[in-house]
Amino acid sequence: MGNIVILTGAGISAESGLGTFRDEGGLWAQHRIEDVATPEGFSRDPELVHRFYNARRAQASEATPNAAHEALARLEAEHKGNVLIVTQNVDGLHQKAGSKNVTHMHGQLDQALCHSCEHRWPAPLVMRKTDTCPNCASPTTRPDIVWFGEIPYQMEKISEALSKADVFVSIGTSGEVYPAANFVAEADYFGAHTVELNLEPSSGASRFSECRFGPATQVVPDWVTEELAR
Repeated sequence: MGNIVILTGAGISAESGLGTFRDEGGLWAQHRIEDVATPEGFSRDPELVHRFYNARRAQASEATPNAAHEALARLEAEHKGNVLIVTQNVDGLHQKAGSKNVTHMHGQLDQALCHSCEHRWPAPLVMRKTDTCPNCASPTTRPDIVWFGEIPYQMEKISEALSKADVFVSIGTSGEVYPAANFVAEADYFGAHTVELNLEPSSGASRFSECRFGPATQVVPDWVTEELAR
């Protein structure tokens, strides 16, 4: 029994072929973050930003969940308590794997957002700066992605879940991006057992009560199997 809150980052999707910020030669390496992941960059060159996210959307649409995603879906299905996945990823692979209780704190590639009226709708595979909002008809559509300088989604829900967590697990994150980097301290304050599952130690690894390192497709299924056997 017990409540489990799981934070996932880009590292859990790397073995599905989706790169992280730090991968050489990947999409992120070809652009400055200021140009493609900030409101100011979108204002300067919406065509560039749409091309960037169209490419990411195409990659994500073709990607398949790996053993780590599938293990978390199994945990949600079989654990006697509540399991909440809070993901920084925008790729939708948790849902593809079968997870249902997923909070997207950084938005979703497969969603569009109107900057004028905040209406959301399923994004087409290719978005353009001339696209109009189906609700208000304004040509102010953008990817429903939380960019640097913007407030992540559903922070109140996440904070409440962390306050009630018996176990907090961080998977595939660098531990450098706030506010997610502080989730371990928040969960620890309320008495949760904290676990890091990562390819290598994050910058905040010392803040966890337990750490396991290795490929996500190995360490995550192993941890899930042990957790379900408790």
